[in-house]
Amino acid sequence: MQEKENILRILKGTLEAMKKGDADTIKNLSNQTINTMSLTQDPDNIAVAVIVYSLGKILERNKYQEFGGWKEFYNLVIHAIEHGIKDLETDKGDVGKDLEFINKAIEKLSGKLKKYIQDVFWKAKINKASKVYEHGISMEKTAKLLGITLYELASYSGQARIDDLSLEKTMDVHKRIKLAMEMFG
Repeated sequence: MQEKENILRILKGTLEAMKKGDADTIKNLSNQTINTMSLTQDPDNIAVAVIVYSLGKILERNKYQEFGGWKEFYNLVIHAIEHGIKDLETDKGDVGKDLEFINKAIEKLSGKLKKYIQDVFWKAKINKASKVYEHGISMEKTAKLLGITLYELASYSGQARIDDLSLEKTMDVHKRIKLAMEMFG
C-alpha cells in the first residue's frame, strides 16, 4: 500500500465520524483520497476512496438505519475499519482484505437494504472514477482501475453542467508550471 500514513489518517477519521454519525466529515475525508488515488493508482487506495465515500452516502440516508440487518452491517464495517487501522499501524496483516470484509458484509444483507447499499457502492465507483479522470488519467485506464465500463464513466463524466465550468478563470502560473512539469518531467 502506498501513502500508508494518509490512508491511516483517513481510516481513523472515518472510524471516528462513523461512530458520531457524521456523514459530511466522511465524504470530505473521501475527497482527500483523490490525489493519492490518481497518483498511485494503488488498488488499496482506490478501495479506501470508494468505501469511505460510500459510507458517507450511506450514513446520510437515515432511513437505511431502520432496515433489518443495519446493526449487523454497521458493526461489521466498524470492525473492518478498526482491523484495517491496526494492520496499518503494526505493518501486519493485509488492509485490502480488511476492506474486502466490508463487501462481504454487504453480501450478508438481504432485501431492500442490500440493494440500496450495493447501489451506493456502484455509484461511488463511478463518482470516484470521474474524479480520477478529471486528474488526467485516461478514461480507459480509469474505468479499468475502478471496475466499471467506459460507457458508465463517459455517461457520468458527460453530466457536468455548463455552469459547473468557470470560463472566466484561467489556471494560475504555479499550477501551469506544475502541470507542465508533470507532462514533460
